[in-house]
Order: sequence, then C-alpha cells, then structure tokens
Amino acid sequence: MQNFILVYNHEQQRLQDLLRFEEDGDAAICKYEALEADYRDSPFMDILFVGADSLETIKVTHSSYFTGEAQKNIEASLRMLDMA
Repeated sequence: MQNFILVYNHEQQRLQDLLRFEEDGDAAICKYEALEADYRDSPFMDILFVGADSLETIKVTHSSYFTGEAQKNIEASLRMLDMA
C-alpha cells in the first residue's frame, strides 16, 4: 500500500501538489498534519490523505482532483470493460 497526499486548490480548480510516500505511513501522517496546519485558514484548500496500490488507482477513485488524464483513464477502463 502506498500513501498519497493530494493538495487541491478549489479557487484555482487545480491539483496544487501530489506527494507520494510509498509505504512510509509515519512520514505521510507527519506531512499531512503539517499541511493541514498550514492551510487551516484556507477554506478553498483540500488536503487529502489517501492509501492505494498505485497512483493510477487514485486517479480513478479521486478523479475530480485530476484533469484530462484521469478522465482518459476512466474512459479507457470503461471501454475495456465493455469489450469483456
């Protein structure tokens, strides 16, 4: 299981940062807590701590935080399911 932190700016409608921590959950939690404190007074910022097997999974499960590439992956996955 890999750990990811997504920093999304709703005001700018873009993913501001994506941090990957492989299997180092302790470092990920420390960074998450620091980011939450940094953006505590910024209501337009989302800080997400997510665990998954890969970044590709995160792009599917949290696609609203990604731009065109995630949508292409979702569409390709749906096409593959239709072929099966």
